[in-house]
Amino acid sequence: MLYSEKVMDHFRNPRNVGEIENADGVGEVGNAKCGDIMKMFLKIDDGIVTDVKFQTFGCGSAIATSSMATEMIKGKSVDEALQLSNKAVVEALDGLPTHKIHCSVLAEEAVKAAVKDYYDKNGIAYDACMFKEASCEHCH
Repeated sequence: MLYSEKVMDHFRNPRNVGEIENADGVGEVGNAKCGDIMKMFLKIDDGIVTDVKFQTFGCGSAIATSSMATEMIKGKSVDEALQLSNKAVVEALDGLPTHKIHCSVLAEEAVKAAVKDYYDKNGIAYDACMFKEASCEHCH
């Protein structure tokens, strides 16, 4: 399958690349198997994601999904950011080849990891089940 125009656009002109100094939340996720590593930085004011940046080391799909994910959560509440699903990211990009879907999963996980970091830094209580890496039997 060829890449959609949107995937190519976000790959060639990724939005929100970089890092935020003194970010309120930072999440880094990686998949050693495919070599993609994503780092997401969040600036949060009054529960709203006012700024978001990412650094991704990986293939075009990893870069495109990171870029799209940042666009989708900017200006949204932290709760809305947590609702971001990899499926929504793929749909916003007009699809991804099947063997690249894992990139969108990484983008979702990077956002969640950054939110979790924000919660931890601020002592905000949360349900561990909201975060996939939580090995929590009763969630699934």
